[in-house]
Amino acid sequence: MTKNDINNLLKLGFSQTAVHDAVQVISYFNYINRIADALNVDLEDDVREWES
Repeated sequence: MTKNDINNLLKLGFSQTAVHDAVQVISYFNYINRIADALNVDLEDDVREWES
């Protein structure tokens, strides 16, 4: 992510708080997914796939 990416989000109407919150959530999921992969965590069987 670059400063230009942030500026584009701000131009689209996102607040600085919204950008900050999105970065925090995205980073957390990235972290958790890497931990789950490293520990070979099995997927839950009872979760349905999203329908498009």
